[in-house]
Amino acid sequence: MLSENIKKLRLLRSMSQVELARGLLVSKQCISNWENGNIMPSIEMLIKIAKFFDVSTDCLLDMPDRNLISADGLTDAQREHIKVVIDDLRRANA
Repeated sequence: MLSENIKKLRLLRSMSQVELARGLLVSKQCISNWENGNIMPSIEMLIKIAKFFDVSTDCLLDMPDRNLISADGLTDAQREHIKVVIDDLRRANA
């Protein structure tokens, strides 16, 4: 469920609702409403949340049909390197 996933990702990063609100440029009340399931974020905000936490929108929406690999703890340079490797593998399989 989206509300639970937003809260879980926030807590995994030891963030308060206020800190997440600042990061997403929304109010703390907005974060609270999302986490309590009172309202749903817009599609644009869903994408922003996914980018903020560096996860897919599928992950946020609890759609496990995709094969995802966590890149938590990696540097930006390491993530870029992995993307290059994945692109190379896709081209080799095409």
